Amino acid sequence: MAAALEEDEVDNDDYYSLLNVRREATQEELKASYRRLCMLYHPDKHRDPELKRQAEQLFNLVHQAYEVLSDPQSRAIYDIYGKRGLEVEGWEVVERRRTPAEIREEYERLQRERDERRLQQRTNPKGVISVGVDATDLFDRYEEDYEDMPGGGFPRIEINKMHISQSIEAPLTSSNTAILSGSLSTQNGNGGGNISLVLRRVTSAKGWGEVEFGAGDTHGPLFGLKIFRNLTQRCFMTAQCGMQFSSRGVRPAMNTVLARHLDKNTMGYLQWRWGTQSSMNTSIVRDTKSSHFTFALQLGIPHSFVMMSYQYKFQDEDQTKIKGSVKSGFFGTVVEYGAERKISRHSVLGATVSIGVPQGVSLKIKLNRASQTYFFPIHLTDQILPSAIFYATAGPLVFYLAMQRLVIKPYLRAQKEQDLEKQQETLSSGVARKRQEAEAAVLLMQESVRRIIEAEESRMGLIILNAWYGKFVTDNSRKHERAKVIDVTVPLQCLVKDSKLILTEATKSGLPGFYDPCVGEEKSLKVLYQFRGVMHQVLSGDTEALRIPKQSHRIDADT
Repeated sequence: MAAALEEDEVDNDDYYSLLNVRREATQEELKASYRRLCMLYHPDKHRDPELKRQAEQLFNLVHQAYEVLSDPQSRAIYDIYGKRGLEVEGWEVVERRRTPAEIREEYERLQRERDERRLQQRTNPKGVISVGVDATDLFDRYEEDYEDMPGGGFPRIEINKMHISQSIEAPLTSSNTAILSGSLSTQNGNGGGNISLVLRRVTSAKGWGEVEFGAGDTHGPLFGLKIFRNLTQRCFMTAQCGMQFSSRGVRPAMNTVLARHLDKNTMGYLQWRWGTQSSMNTSIVRDTKSSHFTFALQLGIPHSFVMMSYQYKFQDEDQTKIKGSVKSGFFGTVVEYGAERKISRHSVLGATVSIGVPQGVSLKIKLNRASQTYFFPIHLTDQILPSAIFYATAGPLVFYLAMQRLVIKPYLRAQKEQDLEKQQETLSSGVARKRQEAEAAVLLMQESVRRIIEAEESRMGLIILNAWYGKFVTDNSRKHERAKVIDVTVPLQCLVKDSKLILTEATKSGLPGFYDPCVGEEKSLKVLYQFRGVMHQVLSGDTEALRIPKQSHRIDADT
């Protein structure tokens, strides 16, 4: 998918970048840029047959860009679908007479339909594997018990429980879905399993309902009903009831949840559960871009508790989160703290330390890989020992840092280089075409650039001495990498007007005379220029807006 998108970006010209205008550019801005480029590329200005042919191609490309962006309907289509959307014969997706807002609304509807079709082609498998580990012998052992046992000098670490569950979805129609799930559990030598079939039907935009049939070797057949309903725009509820059949008779159960949006980021919940374990629960959940807070209070049999948790989300590319919680009730008190971090595109690794009375100390490690979850609760001690807390906290951190440095980063770097090579091979033909267009544009600019330089020199104006575009290697740790840059001195000088050079936030690879010398890699623009006889220099990111000249670009003569 990513490669296809990148190929579309290279094969389709960026009209905004070509005209060097903002995506919010007015008609006057479009017209001014169009006239400037027409004067540069007009075929009648060139006598050489080859230059005349190249000028015609570039002139037609500029004219096409202006025709699209100057028409509101075509511009809206281009903004959503790109150049391919404009090439659909008769515009089969939406009618051209619609307003841009109507086109966007239609696009969203079609996108939902495509999502539904994709959903019907997927089984959406989800699974959980949980392995419980008893490691109490590491911190709390009785030496006398092992004196006469072979291998008694080594602590025993045992797997005392395991749980495996898996579910798949089978969309039957656009509103009906069947869900098949099963699970197996074992603990201390005893275990069992169950299987269930859920039929879900979306009744309207406001709600859905489902019927569940299940069976197992420990509890017997199960029949359940569940309903979800939006009561108002800010309030919804779920109601669930079930009957479990066993040798001891029928065990009915009911669960109802009422939820309401208290504000943009805060939800309030009221839950009533009736059955073998009845309870009333109320909770408040506040979720923002940088944090997640939960407060819950439950009164019930056999568990009553109060719980508060907080999670802080770092705004980094690894989506790092740190969290802590306190839970206290009739069972005792538990304090938990931990962190989780994205270690690859589809994997998230987390570790949590649990300290409780009378539960002791536990370490919980969780790995989410796509739709699969691997959970490893490791019980360390039955009592609170400082050594267990220290190793449960420091151990995972040291292990993660070592794995990050020795395994994860090298693997991701190799994977990135592999993907980049495939991407560059796929897009080589498009890059070659853009390079030819850029070289042709530079030839056509020579005469205009000569006149611009003469005009700027006469008034001590803006002269572009050198300009390079592409990948620069400035970090000493990356000296083994090769810089990939192209000379764009002539194209930039051609864009100078009245001793000013203004570049928009669009990628610079689409500017006249530019092309992408390193597809898929981070690029910059480095410019060395002279203004009023003084040397200036600036390094700008690929999609950063740039305005020249500026006092901050001035090079100190003493350095």
